[in-house]
Amino acid sequence: MTAEEVGKRIKYLREKKGLKKNTLANLAGVSPTYIDKLENGERCPTVEYLGYICFGLGITLAEFFLETDEQKELTAAIQSLTARLTPKQQSLLLEFIKTI
Repeated sequence: MTAEEVGKRIKYLREKKGLKKNTLANLAGVSPTYIDKLENGERCPTVEYLGYICFGLGITLAEFFLETDEQKELTAAIQSLTARLTPKQQSLLLEFIKTI
């Protein structure tokens, strides 16, 4: 996973749990600025710090890296859709997905 992907995953899980950045930071024992930098892909946590963040999220490190059912469904839907698109349309779809 890249720093950006780790950050997006942290943000997704934090928001799914209904936590604010400050709350997660307090639970994980890190600064809110650190959480912000992680979520923006500016920093990548060590395994130790990712463990603290997972503790704050109430999950294990293994759960952090598991693909969710929603993600599996989304992947399947995208694969089904892209099979019917031209290469140009696939490129445009990819660019659109990257913007959201």
